[in-house]
Amino acid sequence: MAEPGRAAVAEPRDGAGPAPRLDDGEVAARIARIDELLEKVQIAPGPMAQAAVEAVRVLTEVYGEALARVLDHADAALAGRLAEDELLDHLLVLHDLHPEPPERRAARAVERLRPVVQERGGDVALDAVEGPIARVRLRTAGCGSGCGSASSGVEEAVREAVLAAAPELTAVETVPETESRPPAFVPVDSLLRRTARPQAAT
Repeated sequence: MAEPGRAAVAEPRDGAGPAPRLDDGEVAARIARIDELLEKVQIAPGPMAQAAVEAVRVLTEVYGEALARVLDHADAALAGRLAEDELLDHLLVLHDLHPEPPERRAARAVERLRPVVQERGGDVALDAVEGPIARVRLRTAGCGSGCGSASSGVEEAVREAVLAAAPELTAVETVPETESRPPAFVPVDSLLRRTARPQAAT
């Protein structure tokens, strides 16, 4: 019987069809549980704990290789669809396999946060990626960028999201509202057109 508060893991059904899929909330809960268990194992004494950590590391490498082989068989369109899935997006970054450049990943990370910021009366958009630095335009309810603790909290959330999506970048900077810059919102579609390269003839 599953513990209270945890989703039960679906049991194989002997040819009765695929097991139910996990939704995004269930995936997030399992990732949090993995982190919790790994923290406990890492601080546990003895060779068994070390063996458990090593087993997780090796298993992760194997799954990374499996994901790389999937990409080997994927054309550009399929690779793009895989990258749009939030879980696969994170796994591709984790295994250094992501087919998209960092500016596109940064744009997608900001777009995913944008509705949440807008619900609170503000707005956020990628302004540019300049070398290893992402620049974002941030406005919170009732003030411009850099105003108050609410803005600081949103800035931190944006920074974490962008650097998680594009770890090649080293910093996320806020563009002041007074700067004369092109329109703030950079749709992912425009980055697709900008970064797309013609494929070599085979």
